[in-house]
Amino acid sequence: MEIDQNTILIGMFLIMLAGILAGVHIGFAFGITALIGNILIFGGMDGDFEEGIDIALSGVGSVAYEYLRSEVFATIPLFMLLGDFVNKSGSARDLYKLINHGLKAIPGRLAVATVAGNAVFAAVTGVSIAAAAAFSRIAYPQMRFHGYNRQFALGSVAGSACLGMIIPPSVLLIVWGIVAEKSIAGLFIAGAIPGLILAGLFMIYIAVSVILKPELAPTFTEDSEQMKISRAEIASGLGIGALILLVLGGIWGGLFTPTEAGGVGAAGAMILGILKGMRAKDLAIAVVDSGKTAAPIMFLLLTANMYAKFMEAAGMSELIRETFSANQLGPTAIILVIIVIWLLLGMILDSISIILITVPIFAPLTEVFFDPIAFGIFGILVIEAGLLTPPFGLLVYTVKGSIDDKAATLSEIFKGSVPYWILMLVVMLMIWWKPEIATWLPSQMLR
Repeated sequence: MEIDQNTILIGMFLIMLAGILAGVHIGFAFGITALIGNILIFGGMDGDFEEGIDIALSGVGSVAYEYLRSEVFATIPLFMLLGDFVNKSGSARDLYKLINHGLKAIPGRLAVATVAGNAVFAAVTGVSIAAAAAFSRIAYPQMRFHGYNRQFALGSVAGSACLGMIIPPSVLLIVWGIVAEKSIAGLFIAGAIPGLILAGLFMIYIAVSVILKPELAPTFTEDSEQMKISRAEIASGLGIGALILLVLGGIWGGLFTPTEAGGVGAAGAMILGILKGMRAKDLAIAVVDSGKTAAPIMFLLLTANMYAKFMEAAGMSELIRETFSANQLGPTAIILVIIVIWLLLGMILDSISIILITVPIFAPLTEVFFDPIAFGIFGILVIEAGLLTPPFGLLVYTVKGSIDDKAATLSEIFKGSVPYWILMLVVMLMIWWKPEIATWLPSQMLR
């Protein structure tokens, strides 16, 4: 019995989605449905299942060999290792205090410092979940100690953590580049201007809010113990700043590939950690912890590529194009549909999973009317907004689980995050309206 190709495609997608929602690890869901789908595509359509099994198994080996031997895959664990060294050495806390100390005249300076600290911390780790966890422990206690409104403080931590995925180097940008087969260096450079615009809008919102409602962030005296900063903390914070310049300057100046920059950055962060007092045991823990975090992502990327190859063989892009064409959807309608899908998925899935599922479909579809690099930055912003979207915003749950304040509620965090969610969509619309915001810098630096 012959099986229709579109039926196989849609059936496997629904089975994969049902498995994920039922709790099956997304990597296994990708791998199993891709394997079964390829067997059906190459064997089931004409009844020769034995041939389909041979082709499918051969495809698994070729995809694994092709992708895992690529040096691009080393970028993710290296940047995660860099972030673990920075976090576990205490340099992240020193960086926050240094930024906070330099913003004395700005209204709501602790919240502004949280945004600035997240922007810089993001440029080191590139992981919004890590930023949310770190600043929930570093910034939130200080803001509450000095009388900041709880909802306002929680919102500044959760909202500004989203900068981790748009300011380079970002794990999401790396994953997007791998899945969409676009320049990771180009995506890194493209994220700089939108990321700085977003950080600036966050700071302006905080300052204006405090000016209009001073009770949100009372002023405080300079003699607080928490405000005193030592020479060692200044040196540590400046060291992180120098490391950021080295990593990003090396990528932008063409001295390093993103993978080489990750290695240089990880080595520099290790040296800073040693100077901060980390010993062999601490370094080993950081290496093991970053490996535990990176390994599932690497497995996801492998199985996602298997699934992407299956979708390519089954004609998923053609099916979606025909569907949009049959409904006479133009570029604007297509983008709106994509935004809605991403926001809905953001309520139930993490960012990497959303990219792995949707980018192989949406990237080829939009390439004819949306610059691929600008679309990457646009997509990251929408997906990150999904992490703040109720009822299952992943960043919100991360903040709730990281703070030592039983009185804080998920509702307060969601409400406090709303202005940041809106500002992210504003920057997203700016990129949609003027893609040059994201593409101008790469076009100048990668000529």
